[in-house]
Amino acid sequence: MPFQLASNFQPTGDQPQAIEQLVKGVNAQKHSQVLLGVTGSGKTFTMANVIAQTQKPTLVIAHNKTLAAQLYQEFRDFFPTSAVSYFVSYYDYYQPEAYIPSSDTYIEKEATINDEIDKLRLATTTNLLTRPDVIVVASVSCIYNLGSPVEYGRYLMELIEGELISREALLLNLSNLQYERSDDDLRRGTYRLRGDVIQLWPAYEDTALRLDTLENKIISIDRIDPVTGSKIAEPATTPDPNQPSRAKRYVLYPAKHYVVNPKTQAESLAEIRHDLQTRVAELKAQNRVVEAYRLEQKVNYDLEMIQEFGFVNGIENYSRHFDGRKPGDPPFTLLDYFWENVRLFDTDSFLTIIDESHITVPQVRGMHNGDRARKETLIEYGFRLPSALDNRPLQFHEFQAKTNQVVYVSATPNDWEISQAGGEVVEQLIRPTGLIDPPVELRPITGQIEDLIVEIVKRKQRGQRVLVTTLTKRMAEALTEYLNDADKVRELIAQAVTKQQELDSHPDPDRTLFTGDLPVESMPIDKIDPMYHTAAVPTSDLLEAELPKVAYLHSDVETLERSDILADLRRGVYDVVVGINLLREGLDLPEVTLVAILDADKEGFLRSTTSMIQTMGRAARHVEGQVIMYADRLTGSMKLAIAETYRRRGIQVAYNQEHGITPQTISKPIRERMIEKPPEDEAAKLAKLTQKERSALVLNLSKHEQIDLAEISPDTLTPAEVTQLIPKLRRRMKQAANDMDFELAALIRDKVQELDGV
Repeated sequence: MPFQLASNFQPTGDQPQAIEQLVKGVNAQKHSQVLLGVTGSGKTFTMANVIAQTQKPTLVIAHNKTLAAQLYQEFRDFFPTSAVSYFVSYYDYYQPEAYIPSSDTYIEKEATINDEIDKLRLATTTNLLTRPDVIVVASVSCIYNLGSPVEYGRYLMELIEGELISREALLLNLSNLQYERSDDDLRRGTYRLRGDVIQLWPAYEDTALRLDTLENKIISIDRIDPVTGSKIAEPATTPDPNQPSRAKRYVLYPAKHYVVNPKTQAESLAEIRHDLQTRVAELKAQNRVVEAYRLEQKVNYDLEMIQEFGFVNGIENYSRHFDGRKPGDPPFTLLDYFWENVRLFDTDSFLTIIDESHITVPQVRGMHNGDRARKETLIEYGFRLPSALDNRPLQFHEFQAKTNQVVYVSATPNDWEISQAGGEVVEQLIRPTGLIDPPVELRPITGQIEDLIVEIVKRKQRGQRVLVTTLTKRMAEALTEYLNDADKVRELIAQAVTKQQELDSHPDPDRTLFTGDLPVESMPIDKIDPMYHTAAVPTSDLLEAELPKVAYLHSDVETLERSDILADLRRGVYDVVVGINLLREGLDLPEVTLVAILDADKEGFLRSTTSMIQTMGRAARHVEGQVIMYADRLTGSMKLAIAETYRRRGIQVAYNQEHGITPQTISKPIRERMIEKPPEDEAAKLAKLTQKERSALVLNLSKHEQIDLAEISPDTLTPAEVTQLIPKLRRRMKQAANDMDFELAALIRDKVQELDGV
């Protein structure tokens, strides 16, 4: 039983019947099943039980990195002895190669690779080729070209104590595995020489290896700390007297997923050259001499790099030739590594769990077309060979063909997923804690910020947290800046207190507050007053209350920082997080008691029925959970979302009454960081300066001349003023650099570049 589930809890509520149905379906070789599970019902625990009972290697696909990181941590806790891996895009920043014909603009590929995530990706593929008990939590990155698992698994090196191997052959093998020599700094994927000692850091591990050699023989292999070089003790084992002692050995896998086998390299390069000649002839026949010349220069350069070093940036665009695929054949992806795992360990299949399938499935379906459109333009204008089209994500039908047992998991599954399961849906509506879906209040958009601030402050005083959803990134950032402005917040609170005092002294019986008790069709939005009957805190306390700390969260925030922001929300570093659709799925935040949906009546993707049900579910992990929708009209999506929420509430309340259950807030520890955050460098600190801090940056250009750097704008200066200002700024920049004030020097440099481009 390689998958051993470790948990102090037992399935409760309707979890046992959901687990039983899903396990029965997997054992019956059903291709597709659907689990409709409300937020907080323990869907992850249910799926962990399914994995433990079916004993299948499992791929869990999530639609964003934040959710994938959370699932990775949860499955790692459930299966501490298994190989739980994290596989997402390793780019912190990615600008794909592109060409814009209308302006004759070529955009070169530019990317910042996260070394930690790259390590986790390499560890994933290594685990799949070496262990049967593998669970991989991945984003849609799992459908992108990764290189052949057969070639990757074949192209390895076994290091054995006592082995006779020449030093030259050993170093040559390391180079073939894409390990680079580094005489100074030992980094992942590098090795360095110290006399007869070779220090080697596998690209997929946190520890390094020390190989002691003498006269073409490996004397010893030890694990070491890559920073200090000190030896790390191996786990103690009891020797078996019936078995002969075995020499210590280590299997080293490549440092990159794209490896070129020297045995087939010549054939592959010849094939690429043939394709190049064919394509160049086509372009010249069309009298497109510039495109032909451009392509010839680029491809020949790439081929020389591959021939000399075995690698070149963009080598994946030639992957079809190295993989031995035919034009149009699907690329090798992480799914192929799973099938290789099935073959190696003789299991019948692997299990695929698509979490939040209502979002993830459309993502998988849409990846191919966008990628192809960009590459077709590059090929048309001579930047790439036609074979670059085969470096692509899977098409949706190819993805379906490579996943033979799928469980779609969502609180709001789409009709397509349900149809794949033959109309059968496994429902999981009861939460183990007895919590019910939150009540919904409607309030008008007029005065929504004033009302929202009052609600936030009330929860701040109770030590609770708030999520706010907006429609755009700009709105999220602007609202965050506004809520962090103490003077503006104090002013709005004073206005709210004054209004409440007037309402208390002159009550209006026609004014009301919708709390979900009225029929959906008769919601009197025009009669709703958000301030009426809502002042649970004395007005004096509101005026003197401590103000909240607010952060925003959207796709521009770096991958690993998103998880940190959410953890800081739980810790109380922040009281409010403002976001867009990233706040919908998979955020396990028991401290949140209010979800506020701004502009709820703006019909669209972010305010669809599915989106709003998911959003409202974020408040379902606390007994005081509540949802406030700010709207001036009742849309069809709002009606359906509220109706479904109250349908589920009815089932949950009835279950609690029948079994005598009192709802309890979820208690969940805050996990340690998935990847330890490195010390923040000066550039990062500078980038996080607020606009207010930046605007206070005044430069002394001379004894009698000062200028505010934030106020310098090319639009407000004449060409003559720009010409005079640039030399002064450059002198000040050099002075700052000499003073080792590199933060200031970097800011001035950026401003000079901005002015110089006018």
